[in-house]
Amino acid sequence: MIKIRFLFLLLLLVGCAKEHHKIQWITIDPGHFHAALVQKTMYPEIDPKVPIYAPKSSDLDLHLKRIEAYNLREINPTSWELKTYAGSDFFETFLKNEKEGVVMLSGNNQKKTDYILNAVKNGFHVYADKPMVIIPEAFKKLETAFEIAKENQLLIYDIMTERSEITTVLQKELSQMERVFGSLIKGTKDTPAILKSSTHHFSKRVSGQPLIRPAWFFDSQQQGEGLVDVSSHLVDLVFWESFPEEAIEKEELKLIHAERWATPLSKVDFEKVTSLKNYPDYLKKYLKKDSLFVHSNGSINFTLKGHHAKVEVIWNFEAPQGTGDTHYSIMRGSKANLEIVQGPDEKYIPSLYINPTSELNPNNLKKAVESLSKKYSGIGLTKSGDRWKVVIPKELRKGHEAHFAAVTQRFIQYYNAQKLPNWEVTNMLSKYYLTTLALSYALESSEKN
Repeated sequence: MIKIRFLFLLLLLVGCAKEHHKIQWITIDPGHFHAALVQKTMYPEIDPKVPIYAPKSSDLDLHLKRIEAYNLREINPTSWELKTYAGSDFFETFLKNEKEGVVMLSGNNQKKTDYILNAVKNGFHVYADKPMVIIPEAFKKLETAFEIAKENQLLIYDIMTERSEITTVLQKELSQMERVFGSLIKGTKDTPAILKSSTHHFSKRVSGQPLIRPAWFFDSQQQGEGLVDVSSHLVDLVFWESFPEEAIEKEELKLIHAERWATPLSKVDFEKVTSLKNYPDYLKKYLKKDSLFVHSNGSINFTLKGHHAKVEVIWNFEAPQGTGDTHYSIMRGSKANLEIVQGPDEKYIPSLYINPTSELNPNNLKKAVESLSKKYSGIGLTKSGDRWKVVIPKELRKGHEAHFAAVTQRFIQYYNAQKLPNWEVTNMLSKYYLTTLALSYALESSEKN
C-alpha cells in the first residue's frame, strides 16, 4: 500500500512538473491581427494563461476582442485566459513581472527591432511576426540580438506562414526531384530562375469580420515599405525552395536592382479600412491633394549562389468581388518550369502547373506525383493543354489563417529542442540584410530621379 501511494504521489508530481513547464506565452504591444491569429488555435505545450503588456490603445482593444471571439465561437472554441496590463510603462512592467518565456511580437514594426533586442538581453525567447527590421540603420541591432540569443541559448524566430501553402510545398518538393525538374537554371535579370509576385489588399476580411487596420499601418516609417514587409516572405520562399535547409550567407547574395512605388488611397477608402474620418498628423506628409500615397509596393532583383531571382509585392485597396490576395510563382528548371497561378481561369484558387521542356519524360512526372501522394494524400495529375496541372484535394488547402498554427507548431518543436537549425538563423539574417539593402538602393534611386 505504501508503495502504491508513493507511486501515485510520484506520478502526481511528474504531472505537475510537466504542467509547470508549459511554454509561457507573453504578448507585447499587439497591433497587427497576426498577433491574434497565432492564438486562433490552442496548443497543449503552451500555457493557456497569457499575459499581455501594451499601451492603452484601440490596437489593444481589437486584439482582446479577437481572442474573445475565438473563445466564444461555437465550433472548436479556444480557452485562453488573458491577463492584461495596459499603460505607458508596459515594457518595464513586463520585465519586472515576467522571468522567462516566449515574447510574441506582432504590431508596430518601428519598435519591433528594439523589442527583440531588449527581450533577448533580458533572457526571453522571441517569436515575431515579419518583418523584424524595416530600416537599414537598424539591421545591426538585429544582428546583435541574434548574437546575444546564441550566447544565451535563446530562440529568435519569425512567422513564415507561406511555407505552409500547399502549392508552394509541392512546388518545392517537385523542384528537388531531378527526374522532373532537372536543375535550377541560372536565369537572367529579365528571365529569373525563380520569380515570386504577391498581390495584397488593404481592405479584407479576417476570421469572417471586416478588418480594421490601425492608421499607423499606412505610415511606411512605422509599418515598413513593401520592400521590407511582405517581401520578407517572398525572399524566405526563394531561399527555402531553391536551396532547402542550406544556409544562404550574405556574401552569396548580390543585389541587382530594387524599386518602390506607392498605392493611392482616397479619404473614403482610408475611412472604410480604419474607421477614422481624418488623417493623423503623421500621415499628412504622404498626402497629395486629399489622397494618401502609401509606399507599399516594391520589387527586388538579386542573385543567390549565382542564380537570378526576383520578388515583387503589390498592394491594391480592395480585391474584386469573389477574389482575394493572390500569389504568382515560377521556378525554371532544365526539364520543367513549376508555375503557381491564381487567376480567373483557376477561379482565384492557387494552382500548380508543370510546364515541360523536351527533356521531361512524362512517365517520370507521373511516378513522381504518385510517390508524393503517399505523403500528400489525394494529389494527382491532369493534362491541361501542353502542360500538367497538379490536382490538390480540399483537405490539403488549409488557408492562410490556419498556417499560423502550422508555423507555431514548428516553433514549438524548435523550442523543445532548445535550438534552431543553423540554416534558419543564417537565412533570417541574410533575408533581412537583403530587404534592407534593397530599400536603401530604391530610396537612393528615388532621390536621384
